[in-house]
Amino acid sequence: MTATAELTYESTRATVEIDGLTLNYHEAGTGEPLIMLHGSGPGVSAWTNFRHNLPVFADRFRTIMPDMPGFGASELPELGEVYTLAAARWIARLMDHLGIETVSLIGNSMGGAVAAELAALYPERVRRIAIMGSGGLSVGIFGAEPSEGFKRLFEFLETPSRAGMIAWIETMVSNRELITEELVDERMANATAEGVIPRMKQIFGSMFDPARRANYTPLWTRAQSFTTPTLMLWGRDDRMLPYDGAHVANRLLPEVELHTFARCGHWIQVERKAEFERVAIEFLTRDSAA
Repeated sequence: MTATAELTYESTRATVEIDGLTLNYHEAGTGEPLIMLHGSGPGVSAWTNFRHNLPVFADRFRTIMPDMPGFGASELPELGEVYTLAAARWIARLMDHLGIETVSLIGNSMGGAVAAELAALYPERVRRIAIMGSGGLSVGIFGAEPSEGFKRLFEFLETPSRAGMIAWIETMVSNRELITEELVDERMANATAEGVIPRMKQIFGSMFDPARRANYTPLWTRAQSFTTPTLMLWGRDDRMLPYDGAHVANRLLPEVELHTFARCGHWIQVERKAEFERVAIEFLTRDSAA
């Protein structure tokens, strides 16, 4: 695998075709396998979400960061079910291709929902999950729906503009100094590339489609049956999936810990990088018999 001192987009990148679908992923490091699943924002990919964290995790794990189906350089399959459930099945297929029997997972936002779906589908294959500002298990208690972050996201999808991208990014972080011209340029270029917005509309459409939802049991209603040890990480100032959404799952999951970061929004891996890495690694490497 690539040495952590040499990690670049191209040096870590690989593609694979599984059942006719091309999936893009990044891999670095050796050891116990860890899959990191990104969120769903405009212009997101595994690399944009986790590239600054990859060297730290690759020092400890065989770290794999897939572009989930329909994001980044991965193709979007036909969606006959809610996206997060479909994506979990594709990540399991990727595990099969890579020869991974059991895995730990880190999931950010929508990636947290996919990680939880995977643990629910195949509990024997998932050792631990650390989910950050996660969908799926999140249940809003006090805030209005949709959240401010989702409003800005859907506004951007309907009318893409630089101002709309900045408005959305502002809901992702507590510290606005992190919103640089370079960041906005990168996310705008990714989000407005050919086919990206139509794919995002299909993905979100599957999650709100009444016909698909009629055949889907929400993750949070299954929380008491989970067997996978779970760490929930939340920014106290999250305006995408607000902090109050953590408490139902925190009460219902049988094996759960909740770690909250002050002065932090939705992008924990950016705003509280070192603390996120420290807390997640401690949880993922903890002796399960202790």
